[in-house]
Amino acid sequence: MQRCMQVLLIGAVIMAAAILYAFVAGDFLAEAETMFPLPWFQLAMVDLYVGFLLFGGWILFRESSRPKAIGWILLVCVLGNLASCIYAVRAIVQCGGDWRRFWLGHQA
Repeated sequence: MQRCMQVLLIGAVIMAAAILYAFVAGDFLAEAETMFPLPWFQLAMVDLYVGFLLFGGWILFRESSRPKAIGWILLVCVLGNLASCIYAVRAIVQCGGDWRRFWLGHQA
């Protein structure tokens, strides 16, 4: 479980750095005009958001509080896998080494 947490933390740092880089070096509106009409970009967005919905379903399932779950799901939709990594680290810390509790949350 410790190794998983390390991988997730590394993923969070990489995602945070990539987001920061994009904000500093990129121009979202100008680049969106070029990217959004492209079929492979559209496919990537569908793939990304289907993944967000699946991860969001897991969050909704394992959280006891609907408002808290919705907050996390919104964070995942805005921050992407940065929020996913942080949520998974939080779940690892909360489960205390119990994989069943990690996956099932309050339902375990």
